[in-house]
Amino acid sequence: MLNSLTPARADALRATLPADRFDAPQTHHLEEPRGRYAGQAGLIAYPRSTEEVAALVRAAASARVPVVPYGGGTGLVGGQVAPDGPVPLVLSLSRMTAIRAVHPEENVMVAEAGAILADVQAAAEAAGRLFPLSLAAEGSARIGGNLSTNAGGTGVLRYGNARDLCLGIEAVLPSGEVLHGLRRLRKDNTGYDLRHLLIGAEGTLGVITAASLKLFARPASVGTALFQVASPAAALSLLSLARDQVGEGVSAFELIGRQGFDFLAETVPEIRNPWDQTPDWCVLVELGLSAAASPSDALEALFAAGVEAGLMEDGMIAQNEAQRAAFWAIRETIPEANRRVGSISSHDISVPLGALADFIAEGGRRIATLGTFRINCFGHVGDGNLHYNVFPMPGKTRADHMAERDEIKRIVHDLVHEMDGSVSAEHGVGRLKVGDLERYADPAKLAAMRSIKAALDPLGIMNPGAVLRG
Repeated sequence: MLNSLTPARADALRATLPADRFDAPQTHHLEEPRGRYAGQAGLIAYPRSTEEVAALVRAAASARVPVVPYGGGTGLVGGQVAPDGPVPLVLSLSRMTAIRAVHPEENVMVAEAGAILADVQAAAEAAGRLFPLSLAAEGSARIGGNLSTNAGGTGVLRYGNARDLCLGIEAVLPSGEVLHGLRRLRKDNTGYDLRHLLIGAEGTLGVITAASLKLFARPASVGTALFQVASPAAALSLLSLARDQVGEGVSAFELIGRQGFDFLAETVPEIRNPWDQTPDWCVLVELGLSAAASPSDALEALFAAGVEAGLMEDGMIAQNEAQRAAFWAIRETIPEANRRVGSISSHDISVPLGALADFIAEGGRRIATLGTFRINCFGHVGDGNLHYNVFPMPGKTRADHMAERDEIKRIVHDLVHEMDGSVSAEHGVGRLKVGDLERYADPAKLAAMRSIKAALDPLGIMNPGAVLRG
């Protein structure tokens, strides 16, 4: 049985650390970007070290008070807010921002959990290296939250998810014990890998306080292009062709549909559409190659091969950094355009690459049985992750379609499940998708997850209600 953080219990918690480590609840800690949840908190704590995090967790466990870890607040599934249940302590990592060490010769960086992703990228660049995790919220997202949600982004095709970019974890477990796992090793076969247990756990098994991160050599030359493709199936064939020609040099391969351009024109007109006639489908392709190779030549060769194979008819290759930035601005601003239009139901899904084109076609057919809607389907086609969002027709708002919202989500997620996909590709489960996890996850997996939660957090204090139902 958990207890709310009453004023008396808050006073007891305050006694564990200096006074400036605490503050009254702040509005931004009680909100999340999509506005679906309004959180609650009895106190906000701002620890400055792992030892202070441990002291707070021990005190919370002793009082049986729930703890909600808070990173940059950019999560899209409500994992960072507690809308109901006992009033929690919100534990902000925003003062633990140090880059503890950079080892360029090892391609390793050690960063505290509160370090902003863009600052981690900049520290890597200053050392002549690349930290490739890249996503729209990188200016405010924090590395601890990125790891806790196993964030994806545009570089997954080449470099993998956040999980793949982490060598070691330091964390405070629900007991208040510190897991000292900041190894810089590429090989360590000494039993259970607790690093991977905590990554993607969304704060339900402990608080990540620091991480050893993989760095990479910076590509000596980068090339970016927009290619018009005949269909999503043609986009996948073009991806295969690109990999055959340049191998691991394909850094990003993003699918953009006509609806995305239409929404940009409607809501963010300052983002220029480079096409004279907007295609039904196009792909944003980026190559990162060695100094001995020319990305422009590689993209021109890919275009020629794609045209010969009947996959595309038109395209444009960025001639300078300004054009490259303009191409990426299209892709990176589509989520903001979606927000301004207002979706009825948004979905972060993945399916096997071979099923992707069929999913897009069949999803449109099934949703059409409910009425007429606009679908903006875009995303990381190179790794099978689509953002598949359903919108009202012009002149209507999502409020006009609340009755259909759950049915639309069920149609999309049932189809994903039929195709052996995932209803959460990169955003996590949080509180938004707890029911989806229960509906679609393998029963043995759910049982194992519940057993792990009970073993590590027997009091249930860590982010209750996220991932697993409380």
